[in-house]
Amino acid sequence: MTAQTTATSVTVSIVVEAPIDKAFSVFTDDIGSWWTPEHHILQADLKEMVFEPRVGGRIIDRGVDGSECAWARVLTYEPPNRLVFSWDVSLQWQLEIDHSRTSEVEVRFIAEGPARTRVELEHRNLDRHGNGWEGMRDAVGAPDGWSHGLQRFADRMAAG
Repeated sequence: MTAQTTATSVTVSIVVEAPIDKAFSVFTDDIGSWWTPEHHILQADLKEMVFEPRVGGRIIDRGVDGSECAWARVLTYEPPNRLVFSWDVSLQWQLEIDHSRTSEVEVRFIAEGPARTRVELEHRNLDRHGNGWEGMRDAVGAPDGWSHGLQRFADRMAAG
């Protein structure tokens, strides 16, 4: 896995042993199987995550108590090669409703063979979060941020 932080973005990539279609499908349709369950902004424990597979769709966390939080909007959906979603999370780790103060995450899937895929994730425009945005960059760029998430994704892919 490689990780790189620039002034306003964090980039992480990993290679998984899976065909590109499968990697894209698990990343989106089965997001709850690999996402770090503690990484959510609900008050309750996380029951499930839903990725609505279309431009204008959302990524929704559902709590065990029935609560919901739609914390991302699907901005680009190009299976099996690319997707972009908003990061509608404030610096206080709450839902950000002002879309001008949200960053975005682009994920690219690149076939490196019939059963091997490189996944490149760029969390960019972090400065849009406003004063103190560096804290968000440092959090998502930390070892338990996107690097941890993509390692969980790779582990899920290896498990079948």
